[in-house]
Amino acid sequence: MSASEVANAFVQHFYNQFDTNIENLASLFTERSMMTFEGNQYGGQQAIMQKLREIGQVQHTAKSIDIQPSTNDQAIIVFVTGSIKIGGDNPLHFCEMFQLVQSAPGQWTVFNDVFRLNYGL
Repeated sequence: MSASEVANAFVQHFYNQFDTNIENLASLFTERSMMTFEGNQYGGQQAIMQKLREIGQVQHTAKSIDIQPSTNDQAIIVFVTGSIKIGGDNPLHFCEMFQLVQSAPGQWTVFNDVFRLNYGL
């Protein structure tokens, strides 16, 4: 698969699982994964999943996806913009950046995840 195909499939899977069954995201993170959520850093699968669970019920709509190769053929940078409804409230704009790293042929994990809400747009 090309970087574009991997990234697009990842984004669809990630937000679908986040919105419907968050526990399915655990396999995408490792103990080396890092996430920055609204300026707060979380390291490792357990801490990241704890934070994601705390957010509660959400609904994501991805609007744009930008993809770049990273440091080698086994890493991809993915930048997503879109809207998110948290707990059924009005949608807010968000941006999220992922660095995906290939862990085995056809298998990718999240090495870095940076999430920000965009206020005042």
